[in-house]
Amino acid sequence: MSEKKGILSRREFLKAAGAVSIGSSFVPLSASAQVPSSDSTMNSEKMIVPTRPFGKTGIDVSILSLGGVLGMSDQLMFRQAIKMGVTYWDTADSYGWGKSEKAIGKYFSRFPDDRKKVFLVSKSGSPDPQQLTDKLNTSLERMNTSYIDLYFIHHVGDVKDRLTDKVKVWAEKAKSQGKIRLFGFSAHKNMENNMLAAAKLGWIDGIMMSYNYRLMVKGEMKRAVDACVKAGIGLTAMKTQAAFSANYYASIGSETDDALKMTERFLAKGYTAEQTNLKAVWENPNIASICSAMPNMTILQANVAAALDKKNLSAGDMQRLELYAQQTAPGYCAGCADICESCVNMDIPISDIMRNLMYDHAYGKPELSVGYLKKIEPAMRRRLLMTDFSMAEHRCPQNMSITKLMQKASEKFA
Repeated sequence: MSEKKGILSRREFLKAAGAVSIGSSFVPLSASAQVPSSDSTMNSEKMIVPTRPFGKTGIDVSILSLGGVLGMSDQLMFRQAIKMGVTYWDTADSYGWGKSEKAIGKYFSRFPDDRKKVFLVSKSGSPDPQQLTDKLNTSLERMNTSYIDLYFIHHVGDVKDRLTDKVKVWAEKAKSQGKIRLFGFSAHKNMENNMLAAAKLGWIDGIMMSYNYRLMVKGEMKRAVDACVKAGIGLTAMKTQAAFSANYYASIGSETDDALKMTERFLAKGYTAEQTNLKAVWENPNIASICSAMPNMTILQANVAAALDKKNLSAGDMQRLELYAQQTAPGYCAGCADICESCVNMDIPISDIMRNLMYDHAYGKPELSVGYLKKIEPAMRRRLLMTDFSMAEHRCPQNMSITKLMQKASEKFA
């Protein structure tokens, strides 16, 4: 950074933009002063993350959710999250192959009184009632708790296929047994269609979906959010950093100074780019919480600082984010799988592959995609090289180079 202006160089900015972290890449500026250190004895309400109603459930949740995969050695993270008011905790039976749930269980065994302070969320990838029962019981045992506040079916791509009448019966039974309080699903693709379909069901309590400054301005997403709000469904945003794969698109952003000027403006206001992305999502009061992977204390404190800051982004700031989203659209998969995958004769999960490429290249977290990569069969790798994706590219709203990315995926998966 320049000693005179304290501003990122173009090269530094583009490098940072292409490897956006899952939390906050840079040390928070003025906002960080609002966050108490881990050994602080301050107990002011001003230091507690605000809450919002979770749909029409009658439950208020912290606007920041502790997500990601934390392990047994991260007990201080859980403790500090409680102190800061980050009491919405998100995990899944598959995170760290169960290690994440076990880490939470270890914390609750040490601090049992904190269990009632936490809005606890876990997930299962199966819609089969018997498997749901088995996985739920395993999660309860791992986390040393008798109930889960919100239980999700994970990675729902089509509500009609996954949220069947059998699942509804199962959810109602689990509630009556006191094992779960609320039920819903997470969606990484086809979010808008899934949200609209769920709003019509009448028995979905919560949805966690990809939602960020790139997606929130789209008409389809606005309609989906409105439908869920009307139905009383609580909404949790994930993938709020909207990372794009600059490794594949080195020229993105290099033809304009707008992206650099935007970052300079936010830094001058005391926000990192990552904190700004969080604040943009919180601008929508209908988003109850943001689920953010926070693997260390630095990111936790930076994200809490953003949550505590009461200043809203200006209309100009939101316009700058929207312009930046337009300029870098070809490097970001918006998850509209129905569009691209319907153009391919073979059964190729383009959107899922895109997401795992994002974990590997944009997040710099290849371990997040390991489980998925292991499931890719050699025949699928060959199909990625042989399939004609030209129609999918033509219909892609983001104008992504799908052929090139599928080739990269084939190389990576090999």
